[in-house]
Amino acid sequence: MSTAAAAPVRQLDPHSVGELRTAAEKILAEFGTSATSPQLLARVEESAAEFGATLRHHCRPVDTDDGLFVLRGLEVDDAQVGPTPPGWAHAGDSGAVHDIVLLLLASVMGNPIAWQGQQDGRFVHNIVPSPGHESEQTGASSAVLLSPHTEDAFHPGRAHLLMLGCMRNHDRIATTAASVRKVRLTDEDVELLSRPALPILPDDAYAEAQGYADAAPPPVPTLFAAEDGLTLRFDPAYTPLDQADGEYRAAYQRLEDELARVSVAVSLDPGEVLVVDNDLVVHGRVPFKARYDGTDRWLKRASVRVPGRRGRPLAEADEHGYGQAALEAHAA
Repeated sequence: MSTAAAAPVRQLDPHSVGELRTAAEKILAEFGTSATSPQLLARVEESAAEFGATLRHHCRPVDTDDGLFVLRGLEVDDAQVGPTPPGWAHAGDSGAVHDIVLLLLASVMGNPIAWQGQQDGRFVHNIVPSPGHESEQTGASSAVLLSPHTEDAFHPGRAHLLMLGCMRNHDRIATTAASVRKVRLTDEDVELLSRPALPILPDDAYAEAQGYADAAPPPVPTLFAAEDGLTLRFDPAYTPLDQADGEYRAAYQRLEDELARVSVAVSLDPGEVLVVDNDLVVHGRVPFKARYDGTDRWLKRASVRVPGRRGRPLAEADEHGYGQAALEAHAA
């Protein structure tokens, strides 16, 4: 695994940082909370539309095969944001201005989305270790490797971009990321993994996910040949690989091995925002020992759809996404 130096960095200039901070503080003063409402989301969209060309250039689409970049230059006051919440449900308005900064950035890049069935429909999630969830394959875990995966891989309406903003990371815990554009696979493996063979099931963060009634969940391709290169839809922890034949499992394992080979480790500092192309890059997290003393790692997460973007199989439009509904900020 490569080090964080392998992640492309976009350094925000002081003027752009000031634009973001001023806009976020005005919105927070107007609404008194970062809890999203149609009115707050509309104000975020209006404010984002007024940003200058330099900030927009910083937020341009991912433009390398790395499939990600780190936005650097924002600041987080460790004392001011308060202790790391013991779980997302306890976060409330902790770090509220940073919620709005992330929403503003997301609105420049595309259309922020939320999920009715995750974190009470919030548009910005708090990713913190939670007691009792140490060994799950969700963002609340800590003691286990969070397996590399496509965010919300089970759903046809999943985000195009994933944003992870760092609030606190005293222990330099790394997010892992690997781009499908950097793997080496045979044509035979690509062809095999491009066939819809297995379903991807909802992860444990979606407690009320629905099944497909009397029908089996639809199989989906792992790889897809888009116009500009391969994309992937990948979540081994929630893919029933034991249902596939040996040839398919072997090809899938070779893809896993290649993603591990090209993986980079990104240890975010407070204020940095990791932006991941969710069609190109799988992400995860290394294990760590949670202390639950208010100083643990704390990220904020936003998901973004890019209007008009292509690169996914047309057949995805027929999936119902296990009953999970996405909420779109700009449609509110």
